[in-house]
Amino acid sequence: MAFFFSVVPEFERLVHFRFGRYIGLKGPGFIFPIWPIIDNTIRVGLREIFLDVEPQTCITKDNAPVSVDMLVYMKVVSPEDSVLKVENVIGAARGMAITTLRAVVGDITLDDVLAKRDEINKVMQAQLDAVTDRWGIKVTAVEIREIEPPRDILEAMSRQMSAERNRRAMVLEADGQREAAITVAEGEKQSAILKAEGDKQAAILGAQGDREASVLEAEGYSIALQKISDVAKGVDQNTMSLQYLETLKDMGASESTKWIFPMEFTNFIRPFVNAASNSDSDGRGRRDIPPE
Repeated sequence: MAFFFSVVPEFERLVHFRFGRYIGLKGPGFIFPIWPIIDNTIRVGLREIFLDVEPQTCITKDNAPVSVDMLVYMKVVSPEDSVLKVENVIGAARGMAITTLRAVVGDITLDDVLAKRDEINKVMQAQLDAVTDRWGIKVTAVEIREIEPPRDILEAMSRQMSAERNRRAMVLEADGQREAAITVAEGEKQSAILKAEGDKQAAILGAQGDREASVLEAEGYSIALQKISDVAKGVDQNTMSLQYLETLKDMGASESTKWIFPMEFTNFIRPFVNAASNSDSDGRGRRDIPPE
């Protein structure tokens, strides 16, 4: 009687049927015996595989058509279920990925589809995994490779982005001008305050200087007057009369032909007249000048 055998690697399993009835999994390693005619085996890979889903046209919640290209990563965790419960597990997973993608995108607006890829990936993975679990398939990841809106939407988005950039530029420029004006105003304010403080200090110092100068000047006058008073106390009547005579001498040397003397002038020359009279009376008899 002929026997068959098989060698199963670590990353594969044999789903073993006998007379069409599932009798168990075989592998890994050397599998013997496999009876001809009555036994049948199906190899199932356990390694993670990916499905390259061709770009699909989906309609967003705001009725914008977009083309979405994605990859689905999965692996078989229950070989017998992947054989017994679905005829073509790869085709079934691909079809489920396409329908789930359209359902998920249909609940999201275009802006969210373009901006929230990670969230879409997570939702897709959770929904696919919930469906494929009964087939013995574990969906490990879903990755959207490209989202392409129609050309007219791309042009509108481009114009919108350009307008938004212009608006931001204008806002930033206005903010810069406002901050610059505030800075200049603060600088002028500080400058005015410092100038006012400087003028105040200068005025105070000037007033203090004038006061000290006035005090020193008054003290100088006081000292000078005191000196004059002290000197005047030691000057007798004869000395003052001699000073007047010197003054008359200077007046006589001038070109003037008329002089006006005050009445008090006779009081200064009286001592000389008396002295001359006394001298004359000593020789020829004394004569006194009668008082005025």
